[in-house]
Amino acid sequence: MFYSEMTKEQLFNERAKLEEEYKGYKELGLSLNMARGKPGKEQLDLSKGLLDVVNSESDCTTDSGIDCLNYGFMDGIPDIKPIFAGMLQVKPEMVMVGGNASLNMMFDTVSAFMYKSPVEGEKPWQEVKNRKFLCPSPGYDRHFGITEYFGFEMIPVDMTDSGPNMDMVEKLVSEDDSIKGIWCVPKYSNPQGITYSAETVKRFASLKPKAKDFRIFWDDAYCLHDVTDTPDTLISLWDECEKTGNVDMPLFFCSTSKITFPGSGVAAMAGSESNMKMLKTKYNYQTISYDKLNMLRHLKYFGDFEGLKNHMLKHREVLKPKFNEVITQLNEKIKDTGIAKWNNPNGGYFVSVDVMEGTAKRVVQLCKDAGVELTGAGATYPYGKDPRDSNIRIAPSFPPVSELKSAMDIFCVATKLAAAEKLLDRK
Repeated sequence: MFYSEMTKEQLFNERAKLEEEYKGYKELGLSLNMARGKPGKEQLDLSKGLLDVVNSESDCTTDSGIDCLNYGFMDGIPDIKPIFAGMLQVKPEMVMVGGNASLNMMFDTVSAFMYKSPVEGEKPWQEVKNRKFLCPSPGYDRHFGITEYFGFEMIPVDMTDSGPNMDMVEKLVSEDDSIKGIWCVPKYSNPQGITYSAETVKRFASLKPKAKDFRIFWDDAYCLHDVTDTPDTLISLWDECEKTGNVDMPLFFCSTSKITFPGSGVAAMAGSESNMKMLKTKYNYQTISYDKLNMLRHLKYFGDFEGLKNHMLKHREVLKPKFNEVITQLNEKIKDTGIAKWNNPNGGYFVSVDVMEGTAKRVVQLCKDAGVELTGAGATYPYGKDPRDSNIRIAPSFPPVSELKSAMDIFCVATKLAAAEKLLDRK
């Protein structure tokens, strides 16, 4: 029965029942973590072979003759670039391979544009006092953290089932030259698991921004992270931008952080010749070279892009039952109450749940008090402020399925208890 259809007496009885159930969970003294998208132990074990492919007996020279023990090749070893080009759907010559984190490369890119515009004759972004950035929301909190750090006004853009609201994006960028960029997670978006439709990608490629130095930050973090047998398909933004002539507009980012070892993966970025020339100038002063041995490890372990895709099939088998557990419990315990809605993603790292408006913070606190750690309510919106206090990001990857079941038991009880409390307050 929908909670909204219950009488005051029925809600009172439901709350009492839920409070008793919740008390029982608290007494278990659990400590479960669904706060961030961390790979679980089974996933980490899949890549332990990386540790053996390069050792004291190994030839640390690439097939193209690069000695990975020495200085040089600031933008990464050419041999591994085709793998990242496959991930980003760009040309290998466009790719720069960096350190262990694509987030670091995104931060560096914004930082570079703060001091020198990517377009000759335009002001550096730090001199644009009312500078703004578009933030599809709910979205990735660390993206928002970067632009908040650099003093941008962040403008939320609603997400639809096919990606950001492009009517809103097109209108805003065409009218305001102080809007300098937009954050995008185009495949299996964080946190909703939405993949941008072909129409959305084509509309991005056809944007006519008033700011000549407007940039699309295309963070393809989950480009290979399918968790079902019916994966989504994302068309190439680069191909579409070549058709429209907007080749300088997109910047592409990815990494192996959730493929091999978080903190010890390999990151890459790509862009037009003009964009990469400007950014490499900065990197030439910033570093002599990134960890080529780590690049070599990944190259030897995967071999090529097809080898990487085969590796991701193993990840899918680990993640699939975890996502199934989350969706099954939501369907069985929440669906008939009418108090929440969620997406059933085909990939990515998260399940996004919109609980009853005005209760997300309460749900997160109830879960925390019962031993389940979730990402803070509001984190998926700029400045940490969810205007509806509704969105909660569930990260099912880290706990084993047995612990995940317990965590979801608590989440479902907390969601229902917070809703019953809210409705009783209204009555």
